[in-house]
Amino acid sequence: MSEGKALVVTDADFEEKVLKAAEPALVDFWAPWCGPCLIQGPTVESVAEKFDGRALVAKLNVDENPGSASKYGVMSIPTLILFKGGTEVQRFVGVRPEKELSEALEKALP
Repeated sequence: MSEGKALVVTDADFEEKVLKAAEPALVDFWAPWCGPCLIQGPTVESVAEKFDGRALVAKLNVDENPGSASKYGVMSIPTLILFKGGTEVQRFVGVRPEKELSEALEKALP
């Protein structure tokens, strides 16, 4: 179902896959009509590949899954939220470079 390494999550499985994940989880809140989201997409996939097996990198389409976006107060997209142990530890709004996202994930690793 996923077009790359990043896991596609939904409102229905967000808690199970993201909040209960044993490893840190970076979630990209995005939508297919959002230009900056499409620019951010390849970076998210690259980070997912880099951290494969060490951290979870996921994408959540806010149009199809408004519940999670609303719950976490996502007002503009792309927004990337880093969760650790089911708790938000860092938030990035707007297009971010791969280095910044990678460094945040490295810090979140045990």
